[in-house]
Amino acid sequence: MSSKKTLLILAGGLGSRYKGLKQIDGITDNGSPIMEYSIYDALEAGFNKIVIVINRFIPENYKDRLENISRNNNFELQWVYQEMNRYVPENFDHSERQKPWGTAHAVLCAREFIREPFVMINADDFYGKEIYQLASKEIDLHHISDSQFELIGYPLYTTLSDNGTVARGICSLDPENYLIHIEEQTSIRKENNLIVYTENGKDIEADPDTLISMNYFVFHPVIFNSLEVYFRSFISSNPLPHQEFYIPSVIQKMINERKIKVLVKTSPSQWIGMTYSGDKNMLKNYLETATQLKRYPKDLWN
Repeated sequence: MSSKKTLLILAGGLGSRYKGLKQIDGITDNGSPIMEYSIYDALEAGFNKIVIVINRFIPENYKDRLENISRNNNFELQWVYQEMNRYVPENFDHSERQKPWGTAHAVLCAREFIREPFVMINADDFYGKEIYQLASKEIDLHHISDSQFELIGYPLYTTLSDNGTVARGICSLDPENYLIHIEEQTSIRKENNLIVYTENGKDIEADPDTLISMNYFVFHPVIFNSLEVYFRSFISSNPLPHQEFYIPSVIQKMINERKIKVLVKTSPSQWIGMTYSGDKNMLKNYLETATQLKRYPKDLWN
């Protein structure tokens, strides 16, 4: 067994489509946000260290709440701020930038706290219990190394929203289920019983069963070396104020440079997310049913 298993939670985004701090928005009557259900599922699967990347808008009273939960449930908790100037040269002018640099920069900001294989997730996605058990097993079996990561994906049709378009990383795989290509599409939607996205002004139909990335990766800490190099290159390209440094583009570059292989597995769990505020009720109903079925206690922490 691995003595240390880390869950890295990306909670630094500003969630413009949701219109609020969905990272800490309580879902059910117990007041726990999605992030706490993820922590609960990870602890149950054998994880014992939680690293959370946040922004300065997360209130201190929520941090106090989670630190109390950490002490009472005997797991290590680390907070990391995704500051705009982290890993950015002093002479680089980013005064026009209003948003964080993106998911890959968020992971890079956690470098000093992680020395072991780790799972990376979004704070605002509910991934389900079984996916953490699968990831924990993969780490214990030493399937994660400096030359192999894993992506645990979901069929596209299970990850759509009835409230608007979504962005998803569409995966192309080789016959052995290793990732060949991951392509971010930002306009995926249901339309006339089809799933489509728009590319170069043209609507393209997508296969509902295509595996897509919901940013559930199992990484070896060697990724931090490439993240720093690629971020330096990203900054030197003088990105526009809205451009972001994404995890999928980093993974693609590492694959192209033959630094790693990424094995893709299908999640055994149901995914539910909160891209829009209207998505909240579906997740609330799911968790209330799961609580009635004793998959979760009514109050996660008492």
